[in-house]
Amino acid sequence: MGRVLAAFALPLSAPAQGADVLVAVAANFVRPAERIVDDFVEMHGAHVALVAGSTGKLYAQIRNGAPFDVFLAADQRRPALLEDEGFALAGSRFTYAVGRLALWSGREGVEVHADMLRRGDFRKLAIANPELAPYGLAAREVLSRLGALAWAQERLVTAESVGQAFALAATGNADLGLVAAAQAQRAGHGSLWLVPESLHEPIRQDAIMLARSRDNAIAAAFVAFLRTDARGVIASLGYGVASR
Repeated sequence: MGRVLAAFALPLSAPAQGADVLVAVAANFVRPAERIVDDFVEMHGAHVALVAGSTGKLYAQIRNGAPFDVFLAADQRRPALLEDEGFALAGSRFTYAVGRLALWSGREGVEVHADMLRRGDFRKLAIANPELAPYGLAAREVLSRLGALAWAQERLVTAESVGQAFALAATGNADLGLVAAAQAQRAGHGSLWLVPESLHEPIRQDAIMLARSRDNAIAAAFVAFLRTDARGVIASLGYGVASR
């Protein structure tokens, strides 16, 4: 009846294999997805399992046959590619959340601002891998637009996902992290600067139903729930919601 949160790995665990709906979810959206699944399960009594990872890695696994029903990406590009390549159901793609980026320190009382990046007032900066994670790509755009990308390269600590980048900053393995604002706000501690949206392209996160879910009525119901009932949860946890 419940849901399982699995680290990104194959083969899948037995609980994940037995799920009515198997959802691949971008690392930044794991906590909201858990809340949404809890609400959906309470209403429908289904077994929904979550498998989390970077958007790029999940995309690659889907193309290699991973048995996911729904993909909650952190960008628009990978769901669109899956639709074009025939791995997803045409016409099922939509934007479920709009993310923000934050510069975050796990320490209290730190004056976090753009000049820290411009002047290099840090030893290590954690970002997600720009090749795999949309939040990492946005972080690289921020550094570039602030004129800090070239010299900051040697101080970057690159994580596979934005969730791992946040963990590096939270544990002190990096002084700062360019991470999902929702993660930083939810932490309830530390110091943050909300990065102006003018410094990077919009982080529009798309969902799509995958080809194997064509006849899965529970997967269709979950996606419908994400489009409607879940909007309040998404907004309450620090994400924008696209107009219907």
